[in-house]
Amino acid sequence: MRIFNCSAILFDLDGVLVDSTRSVSRQYRLWAQRANLDPRTVEDIPHGVRSIDVVRQLAPHLDAEAEVKRIEKMEAEDQDGVVVMPGAADLLKAIPEGRWCVVTSGTRYLASSRLKHASLPTPRVMVSADDVSKGKPDPEPYLTGARLLGMNASDCLVIEDAPAGILAAHAGGMKVIGITSTYSASALGADVVIQKLAQINVRNAKDGNQMEIAVAGV
Repeated sequence: MRIFNCSAILFDLDGVLVDSTRSVSRQYRLWAQRANLDPRTVEDIPHGVRSIDVVRQLAPHLDAEAEVKRIEKMEAEDQDGVVVMPGAADLLKAIPEGRWCVVTSGTRYLASSRLKHASLPTPRVMVSADDVSKGKPDPEPYLTGARLLGMNASDCLVIEDAPAGILAAHAGGMKVIGITSTYSASALGADVVIQKLAQINVRNAKDGNQMEIAVAGV
């Protein structure tokens, strides 16, 4: 059992609250074909980074912003195989209102579509690729989430499935629970690693200002 005390929990979206891996892989391959790229070039795209950073890396000759709009529209319309992560709904219900947010490398349009499809609540604070100048692994996305929640970064706990997001959270001075939905435990480098969200139990700490997060099976 591992115990964390925090004022807020910041969630990555894909691979943490929603499983969209098949849709993402499928649509990136289709995009590569339409952009006259070898589809194999997208096989090793690091999970958890912004689409605009991927496009700039793989196809610098294209209009990155236009390509991202195309990719994200394709992903939002492709809900085949996109499902809520087991335990996500119950975990969100256990967190007091205003004490959690979503920090995603996808656009706000895509994130809202995924949350709606998964029948998960849309938080008051959501930080998307549209809201930052630098994406993960830069700490800006998670620092922005903490600021918008009105919390100190050091009092925030992050739940992530990708090395880029874990690096971003640690760079921002936050503790991280990693989940092995996308990468192996050895690849994550989180403060603690779980296999499923059901291992996390949220309860209010005695002072009422912080939550006590108990992580079982670690």
